[in-house]
Amino acid sequence: MRGAMIVIGVILIIGGVAAFLGKLEYPHDKEVARIGSISATVSQDKTVPQWAGGIAALVGLGLVAAGAMRKS
Repeated sequence: MRGAMIVIGVILIIGGVAAFLGKLEYPHDKEVARIGSISATVSQDKTVPQWAGGIAALVGLGLVAAGAMRKS
């Protein structure tokens, strides 16, 4: 359990820092027109908000600290 907390914490820290720096993007498909059975969609790349990256990094730091202090 201790090792899993540390690994998850490190993953959250890395992902959180990447999101905080604006490096995490995800595709978002948006339907712009529909006529009958024909539709037109646009794919946009959106970034994860910086505040979410900051929160993820803080939670990751907490998990790493809790895992390091736990005896098991």
